[in-house]
Order: sequence, then C-alpha cells, then structure tokens
Amino acid sequence: MVGVGAVKLEERLKSQARALGFDLVGIARIGPVETAPQFAEWLSRGFAGDMAYLARGAEKRADPRRVLENVRSAVVVGMNYGGAEPPGPVARYARGDDYHDVMATRLHELHAWLNAEVGRDVSGKAYVDTGPILERDLARKAGLGWFGKNTMLVNPDIGSFFFIGSLLLDLELAPDAPFEADRCGTCTRCLDACPTDAFVAPRMLDATRCVSYLTIELKGDIPEELHAGVGENVYGCDICQDVCPWNVRFSRDLKEPAFEPRAAISGKDSRQLATELLAMSQDEFSTAFRKSPMKRAKLRGLQRNAAVVLRNQSSG
Repeated sequence: MVGVGAVKLEERLKSQARALGFDLVGIARIGPVETAPQFAEWLSRGFAGDMAYLARGAEKRADPRRVLENVRSAVVVGMNYGGAEPPGPVARYARGDDYHDVMATRLHELHAWLNAEVGRDVSGKAYVDTGPILERDLARKAGLGWFGKNTMLVNPDIGSFFFIGSLLLDLELAPDAPFEADRCGTCTRCLDACPTDAFVAPRMLDATRCVSYLTIELKGDIPEELHAGVGENVYGCDICQDVCPWNVRFSRDLKEPAFEPRAAISGKDSRQLATELLAMSQDEFSTAFRKSPMKRAKLRGLQRNAAVVLRNQSSG
C-alpha cells in the first residue's frame, strides 16, 4: 500500500499496537529468511535436542510466503515482561500467565482493528513463538533489534526481556528499516556467565546444555554432569540476560498485570518452591498453575528439577 494514506495507516496501526500493550512494533516486508541457512546448520548439529518439532516445516521457515497465501507484510511486536524484576528460581517470563495466550489475544484484536480501518477482511495469521516462522529474523527485519551473542534479540531501548509476536498480513504496508547494527561490540559477558557452557560460539547455542532447555524441554533425566550448572533454577534461566549491559541499564519494570507472579511462585526462594513442588499432587498442580507456561514441563518435569535444585543446595 503506497501514498499518503498508507503512511497514515502504518502510523495508526503502530499507535493501536501500543494501545494494546505492546512496547515495540515494526513492519517487515515478507520474503526469504536470511538466517534460514544458519538455522538449518544449527539443527544438523543436533543442538535442538528433544525439540524435534523445530525441524518440521523447514520450507515455510525459510520463506513465510509459504505460510500464508498472498502474505505481503508482517507486523512484528514486542512485549516487555519485567527484566527489572528481581531474579529467582523461575525465569521472569514464566511467572505469570502464558504469554502465548496473552499476546495472541492482543494480536487478534489488532487484526480486527485493521479490518475495520481498511474496510475489508484482511487475510492474516498471528504467531507467538509458535508455527513455522523464524520470528527473530522478522523482528530484526522490522527494526526491533539485533541478535545478541546469547542469541536473544536485543532492543537498544528496553534490552532483551520481551516477547516477540508476529501478525502476517495479505496487505502491502510500508516496511521499517531493518536493524543492521551489531551493538554487542567486544562484550562477552553473556557467554562467560553461562553456568553450563552452552554457547559453542557467539550466537550459537547448544540447547542441549542450556539450563532453560534442561528444565523445560528435556523429557528425560538431566545429565549428572550438568546438575551443578542448573544451580537454583527450578524453571528456566535468565543468567545470560541478567549480565547483559543493555539489560542492566535499560530493563523495565513489569507493567502487564497478566505477567505478575502467581501465588504459587511469588516471594518464594528456590528451596521453598522446590519443596512445595515435590509435595504437590497433580490436582494441586493443575489448580496452582492454571494458564501458566510452566505447565509445559508438567509436574513430573518440575519435580525432577526440584530434586536437582535441592541436591545442589545440600551439596553446596
């Protein structure tokens, strides 16, 4: 879409996205994905571990035009989840309600608003960390940030503690300039801080050694040699983000009520949380963690993690 009216539409669209609670918003032109070859190499090296679903839909990941017929643009958004909140046994992103649901609902609202604005039903599809698209690539293309050495997307205004979502549209929108700069410089704090040495190189993560993978995605036992690296992390890990200078300086307070820590987590240290999880029944777990992203690990996975954390404390 071109012309003065189109410019106004992009501006109104971004304003509406911010009104819906998104902290970042940009527009990307759809086309072949620049990082597809690196992603394919990452998969071939076995770094995805048990996450076999990541290998599905390779053709679509390489080019979002295969995801949605006649797709022309992507509205890419970011939502802060409180990097300035204190560290704890649960990664900040998982302390409240499931971000997939929260963000997908807002993206659907944005889509409905857009339909009303243009006076027709625009074909579109919302993705929040799901589906066969490489959202970091779209986000960089939409100007939201650069790939940090810990593989996280870093924004110069709010750091990296934010979720990414995308709305693919059959609508021509004026794109934003891609984020071309690499502002990590010579810094290697994220790489040096990883307790399990999961980074084989800058921007190359062996997920099978990552604490987040070990405590969330891994289905079996956590390898004995990595127990110490898990430390006091019951679910997920924020260490490589905590030490990033961009987060130290620019992380924001939590403003979205849906991401406030639930009662089962709030104010609890790793020992208390681990002890309670080990004593929890399935029914108690289902009630306490309703709508929580932590349900992904299931009770048995969280109890596995809890046992490792308590052993680490007893041997420390």
